[in-house]
Amino acid sequence: MIQSKIFYAFSIVVFLLVACNSGNKTVNPPPANEQNAIQSIKNEIIQHPDSLMLKENLIEAYRNQGYYDSAISIANQEIKKDSGSAYLWNIKASLYFENNDTMNAINSLKRAIDIYPLPEYLVALGTVYAEIKDPKSLLIADELLRVNKTKSGKDAYFIKGLYYNYMNEPKKAIANLDSCLSLDFTYMYAYREKAIALYTEKKYEDALNVLKRAVTIQNNFDEGYYWMGKCYEKLNKKDEAIQSYQNALLYDKDFIEARKALARLQSTR
Repeated sequence: MIQSKIFYAFSIVVFLLVACNSGNKTVNPPPANEQNAIQSIKNEIIQHPDSLMLKENLIEAYRNQGYYDSAISIANQEIKKDSGSAYLWNIKASLYFENNDTMNAINSLKRAIDIYPLPEYLVALGTVYAEIKDPKSLLIADELLRVNKTKSGKDAYFIKGLYYNYMNEPKKAIANLDSCLSLDFTYMYAYREKAIALYTEKKYEDALNVLKRAVTIQNNFDEGYYWMGKCYEKLNKKDEAIQSYQNALLYDKDFIEARKALARLQSTR
């Protein structure tokens, strides 16, 4: 399994992540003037040393360049000033997760939850637990359902579906993902995970139907096109697979797995 961007989608901090079963994605190369931008932010911080917004801008600038140690260092400095800020702990969790440090991400999220148990933090933690096959994800999902099924039910069922997909139990995954989609038919990650479960069961046509609905609802859903390509390959529909991978790259030019799959198919023409 490959690192997920689902975690970031649920995180309060707007740092974009990446896709769990979909393939590896990279951060875009920084613009030529990015270093100047970082220095400019530092200069502003000198003028306004108490501005958390400027510190967040600096963290994001470091993150965009892949300088996670520097970004985490800034977050730690701010946490030393305000260790009771769930928001700062969540920022730190996001940075750790994107830097492939799952355990520190979990520990930071747990600190955020201890301070202020926002449903969004619980969903993020449940998602991470699901991806490492930890049954604590199911406990978190049950708690979300108990506290507020109306608001958090779709996320709770998604967490369960994700967990069962990682545990290679596609039937249980599909049942929970259907429950998620019955509460929110626009839940893109649920379509993807349901398609993956069907793919696991070798029901490629059924998986395609799920993905076609997803990209109809959200036509820039790059991961949907990627999995469509994989299904078409299994059905020996090479041209359709090529088009699907091209569509994925149209919406995310840095989708490495889609690019590799496209190059492989085109090389055999």
